[in-house]
Amino acid sequence: PTEVAEIPGEGVLGRVEDREVIVGGDGFVASRVGRMVGDHPAKGAGSVLVAVAVDGHMAGHLVMSDPLREGAGAMLDGLRRQGISRILLATGDRADVAERVTEGLGLDGLRAGLTPDQKVLLVLSERKHGPVMMVGDGVNDAPALAAADVGVAMGARGAAASAEAADVVLLVDRIDRLGPGIEIARASRRIAVESVVAGIGLSVMGMIAAAFGYLTPVQGALLQEVIDVAVILNALRALRIAPQEPATGKPQAIISEQADIVQGATP
Repeated sequence: PTEVAEIPGEGVLGRVEDREVIVGGDGFVASRVGRMVGDHPAKGAGSVLVAVAVDGHMAGHLVMSDPLREGAGAMLDGLRRQGISRILLATGDRADVAERVTEGLGLDGLRAGLTPDQKVLLVLSERKHGPVMMVGDGVNDAPALAAADVGVAMGARGAAASAEAADVVLLVDRIDRLGPGIEIARASRRIAVESVVAGIGLSVMGMIAAAFGYLTPVQGALLQEVIDVAVILNALRALRIAPQEPATGKPQAIISEQADIVQGATP
């Protein structure tokens, strides 16, 4: 394509092999070629109708829909086994689209037709149930990602704004990596707490012993080095974390935008 021009929210125009091509919403293309907009028989709930015109004449339509990502149901079941007690879908798409896509997933709630500020309000209101984890990939998700207790961005093909606002960025375009990520995070935190408690506890005990004269300054210095090395070796256990066992806890997740649980549409 050459001489390509985009009309935000409407469609694109350009030339392909010296032929003028217009692709976009049915109303947008119809207005460009001077015809009336009609109902397309193939357009159903959850589908997007894209019109195509060539050299000023309507050439046809593309009917696109969003199939569910493979393994989405198993991923949500895995999150529940890890203690995620409430899972919602927040999307800017129409309610009928969201309902069709999420049918059978067993979500605890569905919020459709949301603007970015409404997603933020949803995150804030859901905090009454517990800590909120927000998962999103679009620029519209960035404010809600920043407002959540934990924001997770799909960084592989997501918007840069969402990655900058999030606390965690998944570098692969696979939302099923969310479960192992939670397991790794929990195990890492447990090891960190163990190291802090053990390190500070042993150091305090050594200072008490030195205060009562049971340790000389040289012995105290050597003991502190031994404690530091032990804490470092314990922290290295994080390198051997292998996500297997379901974790505990009762946070909740809000999964925003269908792009997080469904495959992107293709003509």
